[in-house]
Amino acid sequence: MTRKTRTKLFGIGVIVLGLSLLPAAALSEEVYDLLFKTGTLDEMSRDAVLDYRREVSIRENDALGERSSGTVRLTFAPEQMAELEFRKDGKHRKIGEFPATVGNPMIMYFVETTIRDMAGTAGGSPYYIRNRVKAALLQSVPVETETVRYGGHDVAARSVTLHPFEDDPNRARMRGFGDLELTVVMSDDIPGWYYSLTARAQGNEETPAYISTLVLEPVEKGQ
Repeated sequence: MTRKTRTKLFGIGVIVLGLSLLPAAALSEEVYDLLFKTGTLDEMSRDAVLDYRREVSIRENDALGERSSGTVRLTFAPEQMAELEFRKDGKHRKIGEFPATVGNPMIMYFVETTIRDMAGTAGGSPYYIRNRVKAALLQSVPVETETVRYGGHDVAARSVTLHPFEDDPNRARMRGFGDLELTVVMSDDIPGWYYSLTARAQGNEETPAYISTLVLEPVEKGQ
C-alpha cells in the first residue's frame, strides 16, 4: 500500500476512530448505529459491484464540481476487504481499501469528501470542520421513515439529516456552508444499506452554494 493511499485511509477513517473512543453514553445510539451500521456487506456475493453515482455542484467552483462528479465503485478484494475506486470518462483511481466485515465504507467517503469540498471552497481549517461534523454525529435527531424507488420497486427506508453548523458562531464566515445539511437514506432492502447520501448548503442565494449526492445505481440481478 502506498503512502498516498495510507494517508487517504487515515483521513477517511479518522471520524469513526474518534467516535469509537468516546464513552458509549455520549453517543446518540440509534442515529450512530444507523449511519455506521455494521455487517451491511456480509450477505453480498464477493463478486458483487456497487456503483454510486456522485454529482457535485459548487457555486463558486464549477471546475471542482465537474472534476468531483463521476462514479464511486465498491468491489471486494482479498482478505475480506472492500475497495473503493473513483471512475470518470473511462479512467479510474483507487481511493482505498477498508475491512468489509465492518460495513460499507461509503459513509466515510461521503463525510470526508464533504469536509474536503467545504474546506477547499469556503476556507477554514478542515480539522475544525471535521470536529463539527463529528459532534453532529453524536446529536439526537429524528429518524424519518419514507419510501424510495429502487430497481423498479418501492422500498421502505429511513433517513437522518444532520446540521453540523446550526449553532456555530462562525456561520456567517462560511460562504454559504453555514446551513450545511447531511442527509443519509438507508434500507435493509438496499444492497449495501445506503440508498443515497446528500450534502447540501443553500446559502443566501437562489442557487445552492453546494450540493453533493451519492446515489446507488441498480445492482444487476444475482449480485
